[in-house]
Order: sequence, then C-alpha cells, then structure tokens
Amino acid sequence: MPSKKFETGNPEIDQRILELADLFAPSEAHEVFRREILTTIAKFFLEHTDLGDYKLVNTSLKELRHAFRVFLPYRDIRKVVVFGSARTEKSDPCYAMTSKLTQLVTRKGMMVITGAGGGIMEAANKGAGKGKSFGINIKLPFEQQSNPYIHGDPKLLEFKYFFTRKLIFIKESDATVLLPGGMGTLDEGFENLTLFQTGKSLPRPIILLEPESGDYWKTWLAWVKAVLVKNKFISPDDMNLFQLMHSAKEACRAIHDFYRVYHSLRYFKGLTVLRFVRPIPQKVIDRLNAEFNDIVTEGEIYASSMLKGEIKSHDVTHEMPRLVFKFDMHSFGRLNLMIRNINEWVE
Repeated sequence: MPSKKFETGNPEIDQRILELADLFAPSEAHEVFRREILTTIAKFFLEHTDLGDYKLVNTSLKELRHAFRVFLPYRDIRKVVVFGSARTEKSDPCYAMTSKLTQLVTRKGMMVITGAGGGIMEAANKGAGKGKSFGINIKLPFEQQSNPYIHGDPKLLEFKYFFTRKLIFIKESDATVLLPGGMGTLDEGFENLTLFQTGKSLPRPIILLEPESGDYWKTWLAWVKAVLVKNKFISPDDMNLFQLMHSAKEACRAIHDFYRVYHSLRYFKGLTVLRFVRPIPQKVIDRLNAEFNDIVTEGEIYASSMLKGEIKSHDVTHEMPRLVFKFDMHSFGRLNLMIRNINEWVE
C-alpha cells in the first residue's frame, strides 16, 4: 500500500498518477520518486491558488530541469566553482591569478563553473579556455551581461532566483575557490562553509585565494578568529573547513591533491563510508585511529569493500576500497583535515 503521505486524497487522481508514472520509463529504479514528484505537484495544484506561488514553483522547476540536463553529460568530470567580484579590473593581480588558476585546473582534466559575469568570473572563464567551463548567470534589474568567454556557449545558463542558482553551484562542483569580492561573494562563501559545517554538502576543498600582498582574506580571517572563534560562535576546528592560499599553483595543487587518493563519501545505515581510488595501508588506518578517534562515536575506523546492502551501481565507486566508521556528524572540520591527511600519508 502506498504511504498516505504520497496520496492526494482523491482516488481518481491517485490512479491517474500511477498510470502516468508508468508511462515515463519501464524501469522500477525510480518508480517511487516519479510517483512522489507527481503526487507533490498534484497536491500543490489542489491546495494552492496564489499566482505568486505558481510562478515561483514553475520557474524553479524549469531552471533546475534545464540545469540538470546541461550538466548531465559532464557528471564524471571534476569541476571547480570560482567566486569573486564582478568589478575586478583586468589590471588587478587577482584577475591574472584567477585566469592562471583555471588554466591550470583544466590542464588537470577538470572544468570550471562561474557566475558568467565580468571581473573574476570573466577571468575564470577566460583561463579555462573554450568549451571547458560553465556560466551560471543571474537575471538582475540592472542586467548582468555574460562575459565574452562564455557568451553563446551552450553551457551558459540563466537563473531568475539566487537560491536555485546557488544550489547548482554547489551541487555540480567538487571544489570552491573564493577571490576578493562584495556581498555576493561573501554570501556564496558563507553558504559553502555553512553547508559543509552542517553536513549538508560533502567534503571539498574550499580555497580563499589572493596575492601575498593582499589583505582581503587576511582581514576576514582575523575577524573570524577574533569574533567567531573567540566568542565560540564556531569551533576552532571549523578553521579546517577552508585554506588560505596565495598562488594559482598552490590552489590548483590543493584541489588536485584532495582527490589524489580520496574519491567520495556517502552515509549508509548510520555509518560514514569514505571511498578511495586505491587501498589504504593498515599503518595509515592505525594512525587515523590514533589521531582522529575523537570524531568516532563507537568502535574504530576500518577498511572495507562495498558494504552489504549498499545499492549496487554501475559507476566507478562500485569496487572502490573504503574506510568505514561511526562519525559524530558534527566535527566536519576534523573530517576535512582527516581526508587531507589521508591524501598526504598514502604514497
């Protein structure tokens, strides 16, 4: 029997939803989700009459559907999202640094995502080169034009809402680089940090980047320590959620090295499962248990193959070696540091 949560209360509509769900694909893999989505939409139609609500839902779904379709062919490619001011001049050292960074990461086989505007965004698209970047533009009253290095590219998207745009920035990327910028840059930076700190996004490199002579991130970092850490608004370990760097090469190396051994993470039946591209030696596991036992709530960190009951997929993670443990689900700064150490300790 289907859950009451996913019934409209109208037997005729519920039956039509079943029939409609069956039309889309013969596979049963996503049957539950097809029914739930259709039921949610039907409930919305039955419960809401406000035109503004209709416009918001309609536009959000269209934007997300289109974004998923554009990114789908590139899902197996690591991507770096770059944030920074749209007002940065070409003469600013940050412009050249950004262009150099994205040139380096694309040489490593990665792609680049930007907000498609000018300044730092333009520099990032320029450095990435033709066909190797995405632009996620926002429609504003004063109209942010897409920069010439992404304009006309089929991987240029436009969003009406910031919340759907920011969702795609994070969902489709594997690393975040923040250069100096205004309120938008700080908003994007704090959202990345908040999602990571609360476990709503998976571990990733978050790099604060500026020249050695710059004082933007140095000043920000001093404020974080003097106000947020000192007043216990955040944990000192949260400082491990990000890294401050001063060269494009250093930032590129940090991003590349984060995925040198580590591949991905998933949560499964109360366990945290780290997946790797190569086996983790026992001496490294012993060191992890000695130095990171504070984030393990029960038992210890141990090596494993795919766990019994994990959904068997046909992607590259299927046969990857794993480390498994019971994570306390709040020490994400320490978890990030542990992943960086694994990449460093495994030869």
